[in-house]
Parts: sequence; C-alpha cells; structure tokens
Amino acid sequence: MNEKENDIVESSAAVQLPDYKNEIAAIIRSGLAPKPMRDRLLDYHENDIAMALELLSPEERRKLYGLLDTQALADIIEYSDSPGIYLDELTIRRRVELLSKMEVPVVVDYLAGKEKNDRHTLIDLLDNDTRQEINLALSFDEDEIGSRMTTNYVAVHADISVRQAMRDLIDQAAENDNISTIYVVDEDGTLSGAIDLKDLIIAREGTELGAIIRTSYPYVYATEQIEDCIERIRGYSEDSIPVLDADNKLRGVLTAQDITDLVDDALDEDYAKLGGLTAGEDLEEPVRKSIGKRLPWLVILLGLGLVVSSVVGLFEHVVAHLALIVCFQSLVLDMAGNVGTQSLAVTIRVLMDERLSGKEKLSLVWKEARVGLLNGLILGSLSFALIGGYLMLFKQQPPVSAFSMSFCTGAALMVSMLLSSVAGTTIPILFKKMKVDPAVASGPLITTMNDLVAVVTYYGLAWVLLINVLHL
Repeated sequence: MNEKENDIVESSAAVQLPDYKNEIAAIIRSGLAPKPMRDRLLDYHENDIAMALELLSPEERRKLYGLLDTQALADIIEYSDSPGIYLDELTIRRRVELLSKMEVPVVVDYLAGKEKNDRHTLIDLLDNDTRQEINLALSFDEDEIGSRMTTNYVAVHADISVRQAMRDLIDQAAENDNISTIYVVDEDGTLSGAIDLKDLIIAREGTELGAIIRTSYPYVYATEQIEDCIERIRGYSEDSIPVLDADNKLRGVLTAQDITDLVDDALDEDYAKLGGLTAGEDLEEPVRKSIGKRLPWLVILLGLGLVVSSVVGLFEHVVAHLALIVCFQSLVLDMAGNVGTQSLAVTIRVLMDERLSGKEKLSLVWKEARVGLLNGLILGSLSFALIGGYLMLFKQQPPVSAFSMSFCTGAALMVSMLLSSVAGTTIPILFKKMKVDPAVASGPLITTMNDLVAVVTYYGLAWVLLINVLHL
C-alpha cells in the first residue's frame, strides 16, 4: 500500500458520523426563541428528530410539541419505535389532530393498544373521513392484509385521456402523497391496472389512458392472511401493492413502508418461534402476556425432556458399569443440538423462496448431511485424541480403556452430528409440506429431539462397544 492509499485509509477511519440526535436535543435545551428553534429543528430529517425524543424528558418533549405544527409532529412520531408513548403525552385534542394526519396502520396499531372506552372516544373525535378509514382497517383481523392497508393512494378511471388523468392526479395529490403509482379502476371501482407516474408525465396529452396502463400488476386481497402472501409481496419491487375486496374492487394499498414492516414482523415472528415463543415480545408487554407466549412451548419441551430422561434411564446399567462415561454426555448432546440448530436456520432461510423445487430441497438435505458428516468427522477425531489424553493423564486410565472411551465419544459425536444435520433440515421441509410454518420447528424443539438422538447414539455405542465387545 503506497503513502497516498495510507492517507486515504487513515482519513476514512478518522471520519465520524454526525450525532444528529444529540445535536437536536441540545437545540431543544437551548434558550433559543421559538421561531429560530423551530427553523433549526426543521433542517433535520424527521427520523433524526424521532430518535432524539428518547433523550428528552417529558417536559422537554412538550416544549417540542408546542413548537411544531400538526403535520410535522405527526411525521416525526410516525418514525419513532414507540409512537404510543409520545401520543399519550399530548392532550386529547392535539392527539386527535395528529391521528388524523398519520398513516392508518400506525393509528390502528396505537388504537389497538388502548382500552375499549378510550379507543371508541378517540375514534368518535376523528374527522369523518379518517374515522371511516380507521373503522375499515379495524373491521379486519390483525392477521389479515386489510388491517395494514392505507387509503393513501391516487386512482383514476380507465376511460379518460392522459390530460384528464393528470388533472385528477393534481386534484388528489393534495390529500394523497403516494403518487408514484396511479391505479386505474373502471366505473364500479374494479381494478384495471396501474400506471407509473413517469409514463403518465411523458405521454402525449391526447393519448388514451389504456395505451400506458400496466394490466398485469400484482395485487392482494384484503382478507388474505399476511403470512400466506408475504412471500408473494416480497417478490415484487413495486412501491405499493393494491389491496382488493372479494369483488376485485380497490379498497386500499400497501405502501413500500407497509411492506417493509410486514417483512420485519414476519422475521420477528419467525425469530420468536426459533426461540421457543408463540409470538414476538416487547419491553412494554405485561408479564402475564409474556408468560402466555412462552409457556405452551415450554410445556411441550418439558414432555420431550421427560422422554429424553426416560431413554437415559434405559441405559442405567451402562452408567452403573462405566460411571466415567457420564462426564462426556453433555459434550455429545450440546454439539448435536448446536449442529441441528444451524441446519434449521439455513433451511428456514432457504424455504423463504416459495419456488424451491423438490429436487432443490433434496439437494439441500444432501448438502447439510455432508456438512454434518465432515464436521462430525473432524470434531470426532479431535475428541478422540483430546479425551483419550485427558483420561490417561488426569484419570489414570490405561491406554486401551482411555482411547476406547474416547473413540466411543468421538464416534457418537460424528453420528449424532450427522443425524442432527439431517433432522434440522428435513423437519422444517416436512412442516412446510404439511402447510405448517417451518419456524414452528423451533430451536428448542430441534435441540430436544437431537438430545434424544444423541443419547441413544452415545449410550448405545458404549453398551455395544465398551461393554459387549471390549468388556471394560
């Protein structure tokens, strides 16, 4: 590396990202008059201001609330991870004003966490249009696409010219800012297709709208389960997806932000299931609710644990005859569980592709089996050498006895790692085939099942090799 390249590397390492949220907090805590303070704050992005909210005290946040107009404050709170905390600090009147300016999915999430009486009070105070949108979203179950859609979109009729479509776009853009895709409907509201804003702008005024409509545009139904269509939605690179009712009429859209949130929620749910939870948790969740999410899986795992313990009991005579072998049981069980969980994570990641063929699934099983076998062979060999030396040096075992036990441990480790890799791959594939979420094959479940495999392998080999063959 020459001197110039060294200078570039050093200068790059010296660059620090701006600490916007602390800058914003400092501005709010300063003695500036309201107007210059507001002007300085509005130079920052709404997301940066939202991040700064957590650094402020409730009194300092109220100072900020008084500086900003309703739309600006609504945009900031929408970016926050916990909008409910900040909305609850506002008066009822200001809160209702903000809710009327915020995206419907955010408002629905907020209202869902309120007591029934408070929820109805807030809804009744909203303006008529917003109230209709909220009631529409609340009419769907939380697991249905309709609960996450927004009516912030632009729609034009199919039988008009480009010039008229531009006029309609300008009229609707005052209320709806999602204008990059314009949806086309017929007289009764049935979706006909979509138009990219760029195509509408460059089209000649006298052109019929039908000439630039994309009729093969992706869509979802409001009553579809989110988990059933999330992969289909994720496969498109559109900035919004139309949501239809049972009669194919346009009822709303999923924006790019909505789609991102849906994917994040799905990943959070899968991650929770991998951890043995029935759903995701957050810091503000009541203890009783957290227990309800964790307990069902723990009861199932308790039953499986009792099965493993009873299987160990079948080899009681092996333990009684070779008590030293118990020392290495946890080694075999832990490695089998770790390998199975790794294969499970890889498989669930691959299964996110709905177009995966049967041949590709078999190829995945074969690959994971080879990985498990080779890793098992390497770690089993290391275990054979290290455990044998340990037994000789520290337990004063004869060489034959020491390396016989270490061979049994290494062989059991290799076999259990192979079987655990296969189990961690085939179980989620079978669950997927049975139309069950493969994340249900959670880490704790796979680990417990692999414990069962490892126990049988380890003590079975010890019984056959050490007792019946070598008569130790």
